[in-house]
Amino acid sequence: MGASEERVLGGRVDGPGGSAVTQLAQLLGRADAEFDVIGHRLVHGGSSHIAPERITAVLLRDLKKLAALDPEHLPPALRIVAALRRAFPGRPDFACFDTAFHHGMPDEASRFALPRKYFRAGIRRYGFHGLSFSFLMEELARLAGRPAARGKVLLAHLGGGASLAAVRGGKPIDTTMGFMPSGGLMMATRCGDLDPGVILRLWESGLSRAALSRLVNQESGLLGVSGRSADLRVVQARARRDPACDLAIRMLGYSALKHAGAMAAALGGLDTLVFSGGIGEHSPAIRARIARGLGFAGVAIDPARNRRNAPVISRPGSRITVRVIATDEERMIARAGVRLFS
Repeated sequence: MGASEERVLGGRVDGPGGSAVTQLAQLLGRADAEFDVIGHRLVHGGSSHIAPERITAVLLRDLKKLAALDPEHLPPALRIVAALRRAFPGRPDFACFDTAFHHGMPDEASRFALPRKYFRAGIRRYGFHGLSFSFLMEELARLAGRPAARGKVLLAHLGGGASLAAVRGGKPIDTTMGFMPSGGLMMATRCGDLDPGVILRLWESGLSRAALSRLVNQESGLLGVSGRSADLRVVQARARRDPACDLAIRMLGYSALKHAGAMAAALGGLDTLVFSGGIGEHSPAIRARIARGLGFAGVAIDPARNRRNAPVISRPGSRITVRVIATDEERMIARAGVRLFS
């Protein structure tokens, strides 16, 4: 898509907001890069922000009120917004929301089985990784045509953070992440879904809110089970001689398979399965585990294609097409900026 699209500069900056912005400003200065607008990926937009928006004082006030919905991501992101506004005064800016993709999911998928007053207070299943899923749907339409993108599609964004999205007729009908990005699949450092009783028991044992947040977001998942690393490559390298690493890999694959089966059931079958994200794009072993488990639904992959991370890894003639697509959230932000400011 977009013959005029060109990535002219790329890189990664680390550190707290101010430090990251300083690095970014230096990077842009060294590259003599010119830019007209600044785009931000914001994880949470709540129930109201369902499309990219120009950043205004009104929007910022609203997002600050929403910060309690995602204290891990939204407050730091808003600090980045403020810091970039100081570093590049006068540049217009806009926000893209990861939750926006899932807006419009049916009530039975988006609501928790809690009294109605909690739903009205904003406690619902929002879903995340929306920029990635939006890009994957656009790429699927480009690669396979609009009919394929309007079929029964299961999107698997598997990386440090991981979630699945079920899309039917071009519309999202369910996803694995819920109220916060810590839910759903087992991930690199996040535990995924937990019995509410576990949280209550941990609370009663004396863990503070901050300690609970660290536990479920930063100390669990692949890291917590393996006791070694949050990096799947490191855990895989030790799996044959370390039972904890072997268990961590089996749990990771099983978690993804179990949720994929649920999404396939919600869809009423599958036409297309798309793997993306760092693990989805580069781990033949995890893809194979999931595909084998979904064999009952008609998923069949070609081992040689899978090993080389081919764009299409399903067997020739397979009823269900299985694709590997490299996601590009930054490109989606750029496209949104063009639409907003053209």
